Amino acid sequence: MTDRALSVVRAGALTTVQDRGRPGHAHLGVPRSGALDAPAAALVNRLVGNPPEAAVLETTLDGCTVRPRSAVTVAVGGAPCPVTVDGRPAPWGAPVRVMGGALLDIGRARSGVRSYLAVSGGVTVEPVLGSRSTDLLSGLGPPPLVDGAVLPLGRPAGVLPYVDAAPQPGPPDELVLRVTLGPREDWFTADAVRTFLTRAYRVSSASNRVGLRTEGPPLERARPGELPSEGMVLGAVQVPPDGSPVVFLADHPTTGGYPVIAVVRPAGLAAAAQATPGTPVRFTAVSRR
Repeated sequence: MTDRALSVVRAGALTTVQDRGRPGHAHLGVPRSGALDAPAAALVNRLVGNPPEAAVLETTLDGCTVRPRSAVTVAVGGAPCPVTVDGRPAPWGAPVRVMGGALLDIGRARSGVRSYLAVSGGVTVEPVLGSRSTDLLSGLGPPPLVDGAVLPLGRPAGVLPYVDAAPQPGPPDELVLRVTLGPREDWFTADAVRTFLTRAYRVSSASNRVGLRTEGPPLERARPGELPSEGMVLGAVQVPPDGSPVVFLADHPTTGGYPVIAVVRPAGLAAAAQATPGTPVRFTAVSRR
């Protein structure tokens, strides 16, 4: 039998297995998790003939290096980065055939934060609650990759698309997030709400898969104290005591006591996943309907 597996040679700063996540378990305290840049993960799966729910590798900033044990088709997307096979340049954003034993290197992101590697057949680590995603907050799913790890692969199921390269949006020079105000904007002064919607923030280097943290003008509360803990959703903009908004991403906690001034529309979260530290951030309100 052909050995369908990937050997991890260089794990990189943070490389995890991700798929569409495990929605529907918030009542158990389990975050959704899943690929932060979901469109990029879906596209690389399509390029190698995988179904959109197949598990991929999500790298952070400096990529990773793997060695397939048998011939596979791969595609790298998300944050643009150099790709090599046994030291020879290979295309980014397009399907590439990699022979068994060859060294596939996904290099440091030239822009953006997270690159995605899809392999024909998908990564088939054991699912937990219906998902193979690594959840850094709860600890569910496989641990982040380490050097020497071996990841099983499934059998290719689809037909490769006829495409030389697929267009992908570039990482944002300025992150503009469309938000619906509430449910707790009344916990902030009118000036604070105006500041939130008119002033520029910056992406903080403390951002991670749990949340995109920002730096900028603090938001003043209109009332003291804290809320009782309540449910949190993907995209919630929570404001801790320092007044700096935090946009909750895929590994966010399912409950929290800091007030949520607004919720980011889902379409903006992929760009948030690729915004590098220092990127300007603006919040703009849309209708509640």
